[in-house]
Amino acid sequence: MKLPEGFRASGVACGLKPSGNPDLGMIVSDLPATAAGVFTTNRVQAAPVQLTRRHIRRGSARAIVANAGNANACTGKEGYADARAMAEHAARGLKTSKERVLVNSTGIIGVPLDMAKVRQGIDEATNALSTEGAADFAAAIMTTDTRPKTADATVGPARIAGFAKGAGMIAPEMATLLAFIVTDAAVERGLLVEALKESSAGTFNAISVDGCRSTNDTLLVLANGAAENEPIGAEHPLAGAFRDALNEVCASLARQIVEDGEGATKVVSIVVEGATSPREARRAAGTVADSVLLRCALNGADPNWGRVLAALGTSGIPFDPNVVDVWLGGQLLCQNGAPGPGDAAKARAALLDRDVEVRIGMKRGDATATVLTNDLSADYVRINAEYTT
Repeated sequence: MKLPEGFRASGVACGLKPSGNPDLGMIVSDLPATAAGVFTTNRVQAAPVQLTRRHIRRGSARAIVANAGNANACTGKEGYADARAMAEHAARGLKTSKERVLVNSTGIIGVPLDMAKVRQGIDEATNALSTEGAADFAAAIMTTDTRPKTADATVGPARIAGFAKGAGMIAPEMATLLAFIVTDAAVERGLLVEALKESSAGTFNAISVDGCRSTNDTLLVLANGAAENEPIGAEHPLAGAFRDALNEVCASLARQIVEDGEGATKVVSIVVEGATSPREARRAAGTVADSVLLRCALNGADPNWGRVLAALGTSGIPFDPNVVDVWLGGQLLCQNGAPGPGDAAKARAALLDRDVEVRIGMKRGDATATVLTNDLSADYVRINAEYTT
């Protein structure tokens, strides 16, 4: 994938990962870039999240630095000092201010960063920056991911490119996902902030791998204006096209995260229809998506619609169970809260596919929502039983 104009990237191995794989990446804009971000809602927030929240308030940035293999979370004052040192060290090499460097980390929680390795990695990554460095950056931010995740789109004369990592600790409300989007479009900050918030709501905040929110989740977007277009604001003719292109990139990255979920064998769409509002529909779909029992059943292609209704009942929504319909694999297995006319054998056959749909009719209104999740396999348990050992 080609980077938008005015951006360079790199990825190097500095020794944070025992495997020796790349573990530190940088994206740099040659021009000051308008910046916006969305962060984890977990009350326990990693040092780089705290620092980057402060830096991005200025609305401008030049660089994103991200390490994998160590989350720098729950590391006390030393951890915050280390995050700040990362920004300062990168800033010196890039000849910019430390406030214009956005720092990110992902990996094991509760272990101090090896700053000697990090500083060496930042130096090497700075020297390796290239307009052809997109693939290296995408590889350097991976943890339990099995493959890099990238997406791109165009808007008028400009391009948008996105990168993400995440395979576990994924839940709605920004959950260990990191995502970085860069564009050479000139975009007014007001529109950038609003468009990012809207896109994340229907993409990154509408996926769940395990219902666990991370301490480090961060979604950043930089717009440097190198395409030399007239700045896109809310009333600009390209405003709608920019929103659509940004959403296209976010949606692709979010789906790739679910497809690469730890131990996953299926991508599951939880579709809720007939809710009273989009918020209620998302709440219902998210609650069902987080059901461990349902996701175990889907791993075994078991058309157990009772798991769906039971999960929905914990959502806190005052619905009438006696009117709810549930389809699994296209079969109406539950009608008005009781066994439906669908064929369970056909449902089971459909649940063997890679892409599976669970559809719920609440009959309360006209609002709909879809949350993507996946099945829960023995491999997920194995991966997380051995994460630090």
